[in-house]
Amino acid sequence: MTDFSKIFTIIVNVFGIVLFAILEVLRVLISLLIPASYEPVKTVAGEIILITGAANGLGRELAVKLANRGAKIVLWDIDVKDVTNCKIDICLEKTYKFIKDSGGVVYRYKCDLRKREDVYQTAEEVKKDVGDVSILINNAGVVSGYWILDIPDHLIQRTFEVNSMALFWTVKAFMPKMIEKNRGHVVTIGSMAGHMASPKLSDYCASKYAAFGFDEGLRLDLAVKGITGVKTTIICPNFIADTGICNEVITNFRKLTVEEVVDRTILAILREEVIVMLPLILRLTFWFKWLGPWSVVQKIILGMITDPMPKPGSCVTY
Repeated sequence: MTDFSKIFTIIVNVFGIVLFAILEVLRVLISLLIPASYEPVKTVAGEIILITGAANGLGRELAVKLANRGAKIVLWDIDVKDVTNCKIDICLEKTYKFIKDSGGVVYRYKCDLRKREDVYQTAEEVKKDVGDVSILINNAGVVSGYWILDIPDHLIQRTFEVNSMALFWTVKAFMPKMIEKNRGHVVTIGSMAGHMASPKLSDYCASKYAAFGFDEGLRLDLAVKGITGVKTTIICPNFIADTGICNEVITNFRKLTVEEVVDRTILAILREEVIVMLPLILRLTFWFKWLGPWSVVQKIILGMITDPMPKPGSCVTY
């Protein structure tokens, strides 16, 4: 190929990308003018939905609301106690009993996401007992809550095993059937901490950065393979009140409620959205972080978050 043809090819490619970008921006702007009630959505009725970390918080609320929409729910958590022995609200049996008593179709399994073989073995049990999972919601998460030099080594390892590594094990367990059928959906509960770090949350932030990269890489893998029927969505909320993780956070930004994050997550699943940031205004900070000087970005972050963990080590696990 001559130098001229190379330059011409580059110009054509750049022009094509710019034109595509303009058309996509126009499409998004037009979609913003369309009332939500008119936007196309799919149904989850009859879908087999697996939710990790379903013993409380987002996992429990997602399970209950998706069951109410007619989905078959598969609950995973490490904490499987008899409901009479639950001293605190974190208990998979409570989630299971609530859905069962409401007439929903639900199954529950004890699974330690830190152990790859446990994930694979439990996945085989699910396939045998329930069927092929069509929507996988990777919700489980843990946080340590120490200054970086004070974090015990085993807690750093736990954070990455649950928040990052487990994403690979669950997807490898359930995605092959989705690809075979060219139909499925993988939802990752990420965090705004996967875009902007915070003091006392270095291991958590790093693991959520990894989760965001995982979702993006997975989406690109599917695109390269031409697999259009398997969708991915990542949800990136700011601090959420009453989830058992970072409940004591001191922030100058409004904490989200479990219900609004769950409702927005379900809407994103129904619309097959790619990425959701909550609250929406934080998407502006995402752009500013890469355009503005670090000195300003640092002041903004520290101004938003006074202390994410007033009681180090007090957070519960998934």
